[in-house]
Amino acid sequence: MLRAGVSSFTLGLALVLFGQSAWATPPVTSVFNLSPNPKFIQCLQNGSAAPSAQVTVTQNELNDDLAILVQNVKPNLGFDLFTIENTNLLPNGMVDPNFKTFGLAWYQSDIQADDFGNALTVIRSILVNQIFGFDAGTTPPLPPTHTFHVGFWFNKPADAAPCGFTGSTPFNGEQNAGPNAMISVPNATTGLGPLCLNPNTSTHPATCNP
Repeated sequence: MLRAGVSSFTLGLALVLFGQSAWATPPVTSVFNLSPNPKFIQCLQNGSAAPSAQVTVTQNELNDDLAILVQNVKPNLGFDLFTIENTNLLPNGMVDPNFKTFGLAWYQSDIQADDFGNALTVIRSILVNQIFGFDAGTTPPLPPTHTFHVGFWFNKPADAAPCGFTGSTPFNGEQNAGPNAMISVPNATTGLGPLCLNPNTSTHPATCNP
């Protein structure tokens, strides 16, 4: 069980235990933070401490590792972790007034806070530079679409109700989740999400080199 004061060292240890490959080429690692959804921060944070979510992603030879350390949320809250096409936040963490849709979303894992409001989740998948989905059977077909952002949603709509949330979203296994709780922000230069570690700025808009 995680206790208050868990540091980023835990993330590094998790990657050693769960994912670092034994290839001769050292893996490429990136660390970034998620930003809280301003509208629902009061339903997320534990007392006066600001909620935080630090993501460490490591690119390996065949697949990648992602560890997310969540701290200072309300005890025992449940969340659902997704990689997603779009974020609703600007690079400065403020709400994007032109936001329309999260776009394509991939369900990656559940996150469960402990009695102290902390959680550590580790996943292995294709993540860095190449994560995408497509559907060739629709009309028109959905082309390969990247999900370079990371975010998690309240698992229970009731947990966000005190902040004015009503209804539900499809962001859990039962398709009956709450709103977005925390999410990554776009790179201020490229506009891409943080799972793109190798941007191609010669295109407009910028793309990601696989």
